[in-house]
Amino acid sequence: MPHLQTILGQLNHAFSREGIARVAERRDAFEPGKPFASGLVVGPDMALHGPWVNYLNQIPKSIQEAIFGVIRHALSTKPPTPIVFAWAPGYDYELTVWHAPDTRTSRGGITVLIKSRYPDDAHPLKNEPPFGT
Repeated sequence: MPHLQTILGQLNHAFSREGIARVAERRDAFEPGKPFASGLVVGPDMALHGPWVNYLNQIPKSIQEAIFGVIRHALSTKPPTPIVFAWAPGYDYELTVWHAPDTRTSRGGITVLIKSRYPDDAHPLKNEPPFGT
């Protein structure tokens, strides 16, 4: 869990109002077919890169694609829409997204909440054979 808190701090800095313009310059890293862990924010030179990539690769593809879609949308707006990423413990993988719109007096933003087991906590059904076999 401390790994996730550290990494989410990096993501939240990169996708903040102050940092998102730099990420938007590299929006191609979030195009369909690109790896979920592109190394754009959490680079291979960072000590937590390996555990982060392992965690991301455990997230179901449907949720990965949904997160990519949110990021692509945020990076395509003018100016780019900031994103806050959060994690909470859960039994299965869950994704909650909300988007606060801009108002006359302030910019809005997107929040992405991912729920999952702790990264090293294997799901009890992990070794179950696939349905139909």
